[in-house]
Amino acid sequence: MIELGILFGGLVATALALIFVLLRRNNSRTENADGLLIEQARRTQAQNDRATYGTGAVNGHLPTVHDPYRP
Repeated sequence: MIELGILFGGLVATALALIFVLLRRNNSRTENADGLLIEQARRTQAQNDRATYGTGAVNGHLPTVHDPYRP
């Protein structure tokens, strides 16, 4: 019974610490758009990579249920 009390006490302490950290953060906006530009560039790069290295581009066809090479 003591072990359960210690376990739940630890979980509650962890939850309170996380709530404290989240409430302590400032929810202010960035002063410049560098982060948004970086995110946009990475999203565009990911789209290009999916088109370049996707199944259709690599194998020439899309996988189907009857594809014998499908893992």
